[in-house]
Amino acid sequence: MTTNQPTQQPSDATRRRFLRTSSRFLGLGAGLAILGPASLAAPAVVASGRPAAPDGIQLGDPSDDGLVVWARAGQLSRMVVEYATDANFRNALRISGPQAAAETDFTARTQLTGLLPGQQYHVRVAFEALEQRRSQGDWMAGTFRTRAMTADRPVRFVWSGDTVGQGWGINPDLGGMRIYDAMRQRNPDFFIHSGDTIYADSPITAEQKAEDGRIWRNVVTEEVSKVAETLKEFRGRHRYNMMDANVRRFASEVPQIWQWDDHEVTNNWSDSKDLSADARYTEKDVRLLVARGSRAFLENAPMRWHRQGLAERVHRKIAYGPLLDVFVLDMRTFRGPNGYNRETAESAATPFLGNAQLDWLLAEMSASQATWKVIAADMPIGLGVPDGKDAQGRPKWEAIANGDGPPLGRELETARLLTRIKQAGLKNVVWLTADVHYCAAHHYSPERAVYKDFDPFWEFVAGPLNAGSFGPNPLDNTFGPRVVYQKAPTAQNMSPFAGFQFFGEVNIDPASRAMTVDLRDLHGVSQFQQTLQVQA
Repeated sequence: MTTNQPTQQPSDATRRRFLRTSSRFLGLGAGLAILGPASLAAPAVVASGRPAAPDGIQLGDPSDDGLVVWARAGQLSRMVVEYATDANFRNALRISGPQAAAETDFTARTQLTGLLPGQQYHVRVAFEALEQRRSQGDWMAGTFRTRAMTADRPVRFVWSGDTVGQGWGINPDLGGMRIYDAMRQRNPDFFIHSGDTIYADSPITAEQKAEDGRIWRNVVTEEVSKVAETLKEFRGRHRYNMMDANVRRFASEVPQIWQWDDHEVTNNWSDSKDLSADARYTEKDVRLLVARGSRAFLENAPMRWHRQGLAERVHRKIAYGPLLDVFVLDMRTFRGPNGYNRETAESAATPFLGNAQLDWLLAEMSASQATWKVIAADMPIGLGVPDGKDAQGRPKWEAIANGDGPPLGRELETARLLTRIKQAGLKNVVWLTADVHYCAAHHYSPERAVYKDFDPFWEFVAGPLNAGSFGPNPLDNTFGPRVVYQKAPTAQNMSPFAGFQFFGEVNIDPASRAMTVDLRDLHGVSQFQQTLQVQA
């Protein structure tokens, strides 16, 4: 079967306009200069006192050239970073980093480079008041290990998504978000947060009724008590998660790879999102909400600055040695409007990744020398995710799937991608995702599919981390998925009390190069395991 080619090339620039409007709405230069220290001019008045760092530190984007160290100060100050292979910081290297200023909500980040491979490092961060070099706050410490240069050490990482959704927030009665500590105790090399890092559209109240008449108690702040509309409220959502001791400890010991989805802004947002009937919102302009939500996300994500200066770009490659490359997708920025999704030819209405991102993905995967090529997706391929109805009463779709049958709508782009992966001879490709609030293992095969021009592959689903549990979602037979395993709640929006909170774990054995995937519960107990052998 020949590759599906678009009859009309959709404009990726059109899809990018949601993020590009950030510059106009927020008075920033192109590329969201919030990520660059050069954009932070020191104000005339300098705060006194020893700067604090209430949120601890985050480590992020570990790759072949280092990783990012992130922290937030309590006032105008300068970031100072020290790191060493010695736990007592003997012979530590010291970096005088960027300013933490109000323009970025006092967040700052420093990229560590030139790290030795296969080493355990210790890092600490403090902030010092400007022009008062001796006025330095307390150190905040963390630790991490660098990836190996040779395939002689196991690789272990975890993934999941969906933090503090549906009003299920930090519950002090349970000791907070304990699943983060369950993941930390697995001692992973890194963590992929598969999107919905916050729920900007889910107000958090002091108490919420759960199943069986139980009461869920939340820590509440002003910013999370309503839907996020202002930049302060979006920032407050990210600050809220860092109030949890489990999250802070996890972030200081496990480097994170963040991607985003819809709830960083508002539920199911796309070009067609209409808030006119949503009484919770006084701000109805979705473009403005996207500008504010994306700015808060970029400020708080422990992401590295993009070398090409595209500070807004979420999709990127994380090279993790000879056994693994991770390709992080952005399934939100470049999509067309959510709709009926049954178009018979590709057009401006059908993109999900967009041509530029799809071409980038195929080029990077083709150049990869790693054994395993993991595609980190924020939404699954073959599960139907509804988004209400359109003006004609037809179902609208939030994800790729749109019902059984041949590829239509967004599925046309996915068919083109899967066929090009096959044509390029790319092997050992595995998809990891979240979004649907239950865990599952799906095997896709042309033998069961309506569309057959692709090689079989696995997709593993995990989540939520601390949110309502849902599912299972309907399966779409276009690409022949089969449910090998799934675990979902018995009712919709069950609280974390019910235990349907999941994360995934991947282990790559250096001797056999086999990949073993576990789906683990709130306590870290494996619910399902699948070992994948290397294909030559």
